[in-house]
Amino acid sequence: MAEVSPKVMIPESFQFQVSSSDIAGQLTLIWELLKAPLIVPLLTLGVYICLAMSLMLFMERVYMGIVIILVKLFWKKPDKRYKWEPMQDDLESGNLNFPVVLVQIPMFNEREVYKLSIGAASNLSWPADRLVIQVLDDSTDPAIKQMVELECQRWASKGINIRYQIRENRTGYKAGALKEGLKRSYVKHCEYVCIFDADFQPEPDYLRRAIPFLIHNPDIALVQGRWRFVNADECLLTRMQEMSLDYHFTVEQEVGSATHAFFGFNGTAGVWRIAAINEAGGWKDRTTVEDMDLAVRASLRGWKFLYLGDLQVKSELPSTFKAFRFQQHRWSCGPANLFRKMVMEIVRNKKVRFWKKVYVIYSFFFVRKIIAHMVTFSFYCVVLPLTILVPEVKVPIWGAVYIPSVITILNSVGTPRSIHLLFYWILFENVMSLHRTKATFIGLLEAGRANEWVVTEKLGNTLQKAAEAKKSNPKAPRKFRFKFTDRLNTLELGFSAFLFLCGCYDFVNGKNNYFIYLWLQTLTFFITGIGYVGTII
Repeated sequence: MAEVSPKVMIPESFQFQVSSSDIAGQLTLIWELLKAPLIVPLLTLGVYICLAMSLMLFMERVYMGIVIILVKLFWKKPDKRYKWEPMQDDLESGNLNFPVVLVQIPMFNEREVYKLSIGAASNLSWPADRLVIQVLDDSTDPAIKQMVELECQRWASKGINIRYQIRENRTGYKAGALKEGLKRSYVKHCEYVCIFDADFQPEPDYLRRAIPFLIHNPDIALVQGRWRFVNADECLLTRMQEMSLDYHFTVEQEVGSATHAFFGFNGTAGVWRIAAINEAGGWKDRTTVEDMDLAVRASLRGWKFLYLGDLQVKSELPSTFKAFRFQQHRWSCGPANLFRKMVMEIVRNKKVRFWKKVYVIYSFFFVRKIIAHMVTFSFYCVVLPLTILVPEVKVPIWGAVYIPSVITILNSVGTPRSIHLLFYWILFENVMSLHRTKATFIGLLEAGRANEWVVTEKLGNTLQKAAEAKKSNPKAPRKFRFKFTDRLNTLELGFSAFLFLCGCYDFVNGKNNYFIYLWLQTLTFFITGIGYVGTII
């Protein structure tokens, strides 16, 4: 008898034929089942939270705008609010009426710019016997260390009191170098310390304009100058940075100085009273914003800060997207991490009046360093696009259009020459808010990259030399510094795809014409995703 192979009989109702239409239908069914009880309430909550944050940022910007108008129209100039007298050369006493000033220049493999900063510091108009220049070189490249040391020796041979200092390790990075520099025996004779990063070039009269405020006002700990950018017109990336930083210096620093005598030290182009640094506990490397850390601690001890908007120092902006991203991570992560560490210390402080503590905690830290990043990314790159896919959730027009427009206009006051780039600046800032938000959470949670320190690459006049060489020899072969795959940023490309799909859906089904904004934002994410944001204007 032939063997009969067993057969498993499966009822027809249990047989499934996998097809793309069935999968799509099942996903649609799941979406509809979850949308009403889960997705709509969560997205509605997200809209309310984003609108609340937008209102906080809006009120902060309006407040700053009103104050800066009052400051410009009615506030006395710094030399009228504080005592100030020009430094006089006295033939009888010689240079004894000039205090001894220390100039610190921290460096790390600054091949392209070390001559600029050392030369500018050496040309300061201050008696040579009352000035000490300290080059704090943490370079790891022996060739660069030798070049920097030779440059110091060259200026020393001209009678400049310049000291070349190195360390055995880079403990504490910049904060560690500055702290170590203040421990040198010859520093005990110095009353003030002026700090310039390696790409900063002060004008010769910098000290003569800043130091008198410290001499005649013993409650002032810091005089901060303004940054001016020598390469702002280099490319679109540098123009975008100029717009953001000009608002910071034109409005934020000016308002903080005029109303509360407090602002965040910018880490360079400032003169400190050494006694104030010591009283505040010295330099600390617990965050990547050692400058802001010192400023907050000094302010909590009652010291005042003065910002001089017309005391300008030349500097350089990052001209590569990679360098800019690293810088923005440090500038966003550090303040959030410092807020986590110091908020209760600020609350418990008894030397500072109540309204100043409110200003520092709410305005300086919470709104500007945390809310500003989060609302830009979460609202305009996540929540608003999702509401297009979930039409049951509505975003009021005042929250989606009117408030952002006012905030943007107020942000543009610092750089009127770039008003024609304003719309692209909005799109670019939305892209960067992705990285700033991520860095802010890393700082608040003190996660893995919280203490990451990457020195911002500086190019000096390298690009200018390259451009001149290209003009003289236009047929010279072009050298590519990066492979295309090295330039790809997958996170930006992912958001570019997400926003493109949302824009397509709105184009087909939407009623608010958000697809125009979404497609433009898609393009900006895509450009940064392939690493070409720094193209020439």
